[in-house]
Amino acid sequence: MTARPAATRSGPAAPALEITGLTVRHPGTPPAVDGVSLRLAAGAALTLVGESGSGKTTLARAVLALPAPGTTTTGSVRVDGTDLSGLGARELSRIRGRRIGYVPQDPTTSLDPLRRIGSQITEVLLRHRAAPGRRAARAAVPAVLARAGLTDPHRIARSRPHELSGGQRQRAAIALAVCCGPRLLVADEPTTALDPLLRVRILDLFTALRTETGLALLLITHDLAAARRIGGTVAVLRAGRIAETGPAADVLHRPSHPYTADLARLPAVAADPGARP
Repeated sequence: MTARPAATRSGPAAPALEITGLTVRHPGTPPAVDGVSLRLAAGAALTLVGESGSGKTTLARAVLALPAPGTTTTGSVRVDGTDLSGLGARELSRIRGRRIGYVPQDPTTSLDPLRRIGSQITEVLLRHRAAPGRRAARAAVPAVLARAGLTDPHRIARSRPHELSGGQRQRAAIALAVCCGPRLLVADEPTTALDPLLRVRILDLFTALRTETGLALLLITHDLAAARRIGGTVAVLRAGRIAETGPAADVLHRPSHPYTADLARLPAVAADPGARP
């Protein structure tokens, strides 16, 4: 049995996510992420915005401890006080899913096309010991799906991904990401492929999950309408560096950096009915 790697914790008041001096480099190119420091409290929301190529997804991969091949990473990423850089593959695998949930842009990348949704959630619950046994894990599935806003959870549990609509697949992927009660949820462009109304509903689901469970949300997007809907804190990433950060209302309505002002003038990617101020 291999020894458990040492984990550094800063006590019960540790933030859900703390990034300090994070730099990610690809060989022969300027840093994709350059000296980024961010902090996200439990139950809070942080939206990282920027145009394509600004380093958003690279930063998300670093938070998940899944760097692209060939990259070098310096600085630190702590989740719930645990420094991920000192952990081995087995410990990181335990943390992903149990303490960090991940929602990708395309839900088919996290859902097995050949297996029923209920079976996939059952296996995740068992893998991370979030249920005492298979019977309990199966019994928990409908409630997990209902929490993700799926109105017919028993039918969804029996369905395979291709039998669901796009919105249902995204909600199933969210259910899979949060079924073990993670401390942090990383959502990378989770609404891009959805129509405007579904985008708003998925964003509101994230807010409801934060309120109900206390998880922290790191939302990666280039859509300022989504950032306005989520509220909380917004950090603007430009060429791998933080150009501006602050409360969403201040950054999006009264930007202090010219780059943020340019982003705000671009046409919205999605309609934003009932956007929060």
